[in-house]
Amino acid sequence: MAKLTPYIFSEDAKAQAEFYTQALGGEILSVQTHGEIPGTKEELKDKVMHLSLVAGGIPIFMSDSIFQTLERGNGIHLSLSFESDAEAHEAFDRMAEGGKVIDRLKTQFWGALFGVLEDKFGVLWQVTTEVQVN
Repeated sequence: MAKLTPYIFSEDAKAQAEFYTQALGGEILSVQTHGEIPGTKEELKDKVMHLSLVAGGIPIFMSDSIFQTLERGNGIHLSLSFESDAEAHEAFDRMAEGGKVIDRLKTQFWGALFGVLEDKFGVLWQVTTEVQVN
């Protein structure tokens, strides 16, 4: 079974997240910056790599957009999270049929599978597995 979470790309994820939590009620749960990645360029160190918040009871993920220019319509990805690697691979492969793989599904430095694709209808998806905490 998958969970769906909106993933919003922003010019200023921290400010946008603060706006949503104040407007809708909620809180910022966590913020990771690119500075946490070994070898990050100095000018990117304070940029948000991943931010998790709850606003109006809805979980939302955000990131500063550093890899693409934001235009209306490309600032959001739908993020599917799976409990198992097998489920994630199966969903990623099926969703990519007729579409375009942007970042192949692979294990990332934070310990989960992660990949990005554009489906044949132009919808951007992130497929990931939940990080298991022992």
